Amino acid sequence: MILRMGRNIATENLVPGRAVYGERLVRKKGREYRVWDPKRSKVAAALMKGMKLDFGEDWLVLYLGVASGTTASHLSDIIRRGAIFGVDPAPRVFREFVLLSGERKNLVPVYGDANHPEGYAGIVPRVDFIVQDVAQPNQAQILNKNVSAFLKKGGLAFVAVKARSIDVTANPRKVFEQFKKELEGVEIVQEKRLEPFEKDHLALLLRKK
Repeated sequence: MILRMGRNIATENLVPGRAVYGERLVRKKGREYRVWDPKRSKVAAALMKGMKLDFGEDWLVLYLGVASGTTASHLSDIIRRGAIFGVDPAPRVFREFVLLSGERKNLVPVYGDANHPEGYAGIVPRVDFIVQDVAQPNQAQILNKNVSAFLKKGGLAFVAVKARSIDVTANPRKVFEQFKKELEGVEIVQEKRLEPFEKDHLALLLRKK
């Protein structure tokens, strides 16, 4: 459950009494919520900018670039009866995500490289939702591979397009337009620029055809 709290949004804490990254815990009507920081989560930033996304409590999610699990922890609050498969190749932050999964049983660590989905094809099932937050120049190709391999027909994908990671010299608007042209097998449902939370970022919500 996502709660609107004035200028903030928050998720009902799956593990009451425990913060994940120093976020504020608040109580409302006998329930505890974790304030979701849009400066530390592209998904939160997109929601704050007006993106409409109705999460299913039993969704299966593939998270590409999960890092230490800041955003994934909020998704685990919302997707309580499903599972979030978090993929990352960086050992240090991945260790933090593994520790977090010990507290949050709907988080599944997958040590791997999103460029090579064949490396985790035996672990990750077909999913309802993909989140991609990777700083790579071939972001579109990474998304295309994983959508083709894992996303159910009609499933959704959220991608944070990072213009400066794709081409530091190009106009961000041109980078975003080129990125959209490179997408395969999906249609764009919504798009939001993420300023002032993230500079030169575009959030896209996609649906698999």
